[in-house]
Amino acid sequence: MMQNYSVSDLKKMAASIRTKSVEMVYAAKSGHPGGSLSLADILSVLYFKELNIDPLKPNDPDRDRVVLSKGHASPGFYATLSLRGYFPESLLSGFRKLNSKLEGHVHRGVPGVEASTGSLGQGFGIGVGMALAARLDGKSYRTYVILGDGEIEEGSVWESLMSGYKYKLSNLTAIIDRNRVQQTGNTDDIMPLHDLPAALRSFGWNTIEIDGHNIPEIIEAIHAAKGYNDGPTVIVANTVKGKGVSYMENNPKYHGSPPKDENEFRQALEEIAGGL
Repeated sequence: MMQNYSVSDLKKMAASIRTKSVEMVYAAKSGHPGGSLSLADILSVLYFKELNIDPLKPNDPDRDRVVLSKGHASPGFYATLSLRGYFPESLLSGFRKLNSKLEGHVHRGVPGVEASTGSLGQGFGIGVGMALAARLDGKSYRTYVILGDGEIEEGSVWESLMSGYKYKLSNLTAIIDRNRVQQTGNTDDIMPLHDLPAALRSFGWNTIEIDGHNIPEIIEAIHAAKGYNDGPTVIVANTVKGKGVSYMENNPKYHGSPPKDENEFRQALEEIAGGL
């Protein structure tokens, strides 16, 4: 069941995802805001325009699948799932708290979560398996895997790229959140990725590079992936870590730290609202 949101609606939804992500990590005094904020526009397009899903039937065998391989971006993902109707938004206040299902890394105990992730580099292989299973079962659903650019330093990611190409999985789309910042610094300082799109093309994947905060570009790239039948597609989405909050943007500190006090918290909410 796809939605028919306008570009303006999707921008507002992305702002809501950012707002709830900041609220969650601040309430928990822990969590990963930076990569949640960089993903918000992509999650908005996927869940409120492109995916064939029904939150009332989270286990529908014909549903599209999304694997959040960068499982630490759980605040943004949980916020998206709640806004889409998988579970009440009131549950977000339990994030990272005792007896809550909303753990710090996504897991399958939460409606709408397809795979438990957090150990980086593992989700891509799961997504390849899902796409291959769809072919073997004669199903038309699509699989999307969302990865971080720090995560793709893992060798298992490149093994999955080889497998996706070998089996010509045109029902598989990988989306790389290319925000250029990981936990301890800039990705290209820690492990240079050089010309990432060229590297991905060399592995046989249809490769599309976009501005990951430009809603029309995201929509166009996903449509192009759906229309490509000669193998899998990878979308390199150039984003800003901590997008929408000035003191978080491009700052490794906020890879895994909440606003430090009430002033930072209020500033974050005001800047997100003012960015619409």
